[in-house]
Amino acid sequence: MHPLDNIIWQALTTRQAHLAESSDSARRFIPEISPLAALAAPTEEAYDSLHHLVSAGDVVGLFLEKPYSPVTGWSLLRTAPLLQMIHENGPHPESNHSQHQACQSYDFVPLGTADVPEMLALTKMTEPGPFNSRTHELGTYLGIRGEGKLVAMAGERMKVPGHTEVSAVCTHPDYTGRGYARSLMLEIMQRIRGRGETPFLHVRGDNVRAIELYRKLGFRDRLRGHYAVLQRE
Repeated sequence: MHPLDNIIWQALTTRQAHLAESSDSARRFIPEISPLAALAAPTEEAYDSLHHLVSAGDVVGLFLEKPYSPVTGWSLLRTAPLLQMIHENGPHPESNHSQHQACQSYDFVPLGTADVPEMLALTKMTEPGPFNSRTHELGTYLGIRGEGKLVAMAGERMKVPGHTEVSAVCTHPDYTGRGYARSLMLEIMQRIRGRGETPFLHVRGDNVRAIELYRKLGFRDRLRGHYAVLQRE
């Protein structure tokens, strides 16, 4: 199995096992960190295991190879096509970064606990993916401030051996078109590469604008799947 196959499961059984809640063939991140969960395989037994980890009315997000099929005890709230991309053989981000910075220079600020209210507000507005009060603990998060407020950010989410995910890439609608997302991504990617790891990411399969940007940065499509948000009945 490739390290990026069944990525949430692999993250929660390797580099991020210390952030997992587990029950037999199911895993989930600590809820304050992320609603993402995973099954060893999409079997009835695995969904039963997940059932033990989730309270009635709680919501989890799953990455699935195939569209979600109804399972007793769970309600499907929403679903979306999912594309996993990897920066395995693309241009080195340091080269791209140097060329880009020759034209534009931004002050990247590290984001932490004190910035959580602004991070939550920005991600709620732009919806780059699930982001909770402790998501920033998953890795490095950087932001750009404008007029005294956080207007763009990007960071790291899932980690498996040899790979780290670029995530939460978002820009306030009033500040788009300035290259903030690109610059933040290149900086995060450079730091990942500096540790000898390979950057990867996930994006909605129908987000044409974002996919175009990621391909220009050297990411290539790796696999397509489905994102399912489920609520325990």
